[in-house]
Amino acid sequence: MIRITLPHHLQTLANCGREVSVEVRGPLTQRSILDALESRYPMLSGTVREHVTLKRRPRVRFFAAGRDVSHESPDAELPGSIANGDQAFMIIGAISGG
Repeated sequence: MIRITLPHHLQTLANCGREVSVEVRGPLTQRSILDALESRYPMLSGTVREHVTLKRRPRVRFFAAGRDVSHESPDAELPGSIANGDQAFMIIGAISGG
């Protein structure tokens, strides 16, 4: 099981806690994690990624093993610490404004 940490607004939308777990089959990538997340919590579909293109929304960041992986390929394999559950894949809403 892969652990995912969600920002507060997504917790509210999905009616879940700060951390959720999903089962990912195949290679562990951003795409496979987000596919599993949206499958388990369909109300999150379109909130983290665009509906049609499946590209990351501009004000959303992904962190794996303490590293910002937001701009990496969605099909790049993620660290083993995410796969074995030692660390959570983090989805963070970027703060903007002025």
